[in-house]
Amino acid sequence: MEKGNHSEVTEFILSGLTDLPELQVPLFWLLLLFYGITLVGNGGMILLIMIDPRLHTPMYFFLSNLFFCDLCYSSTICPKMLLNFLADRKSISYSACTVQMYLSDAFTDVECLLLSVMAYDRYVAICNPLHYTVTMSRQLCKQLVAGVYAVGLVNSMISTFFTFRLSFCSSNIINHFFCDIPPLLALSCYDTHINEIVMFAFTSCIIVSSLVTVLLSYVYITSTILEISSTEGRRKAFSTCTFHLTAVVLLFGTLLFMYLRPTSSYSMDTDKVASLFYTLVIPMLNPLIYSLRNTEVKDALRRAMNKLLTNF
Repeated sequence: MEKGNHSEVTEFILSGLTDLPELQVPLFWLLLLFYGITLVGNGGMILLIMIDPRLHTPMYFFLSNLFFCDLCYSSTICPKMLLNFLADRKSISYSACTVQMYLSDAFTDVECLLLSVMAYDRYVAICNPLHYTVTMSRQLCKQLVAGVYAVGLVNSMISTFFTFRLSFCSSNIINHFFCDIPPLLALSCYDTHINEIVMFAFTSCIIVSSLVTVLLSYVYITSTILEISSTEGRRKAFSTCTFHLTAVVLLFGTLLFMYLRPTSSYSMDTDKVASLFYTLVIPMLNPLIYSLRNTEVKDALRRAMNKLLTNF
């Protein structure tokens, strides 16, 4: 794989979610609504966790980082996507495309790793409750989150480097609504076999290691819960894990479909729908998943509203 000088391409054209003119404005308003809900939901949950001392626990510390990750990930892609629905020329500069791909890839990796850390947190809380406060100390929680961000940022840097060292001389039209690796590789003048191997290796390492951690944690969690004699105790233990498992299934199911299937089966139209799901739908749903049936969050929200009304 030769190193390109990139002088051939100074900007890219994003084909967008659809090329049908009659769908541009309806999709703009629908996805703007989704993005607005994402901003309010994730931002509101972060604020609620910050202001309520009762939510200053390891689980909610990890959750606040998950919501922050969702907020940043959606904001990396959605504003440009929404703007392009109304723009005559859907261009993105070479440098902006690089930054967008780097950040979107990084936040995807961070979210996967965060979900695995949260699974470990639930394992300690349920399987070793007497040692939970000692094991999941504030210092360890901060170290785990710092490690998650470090791995995500470094992995994304490697993927971005291997992608943008290519020359894109055949075309500058990206068949997608944001700068992602597969559609960019399709524009390369050179053989992308090494890039595909690197992408598969690093992506599978992040996804598979995170998924294995989640599965192992929940094998031990399920075994421990089944040993609880009280029906109410089992129900309460299971309920604390339901939210997390739902988020795991949504994210990992989409990513496994997107990145760990044979290259020959790639369909850009299918990938656009799947990408939209984990770009906008999952970040929008996560605050709802963790709050709708969560008594602690409902109580915290009630206390915050009462305090706000009292001040007025």
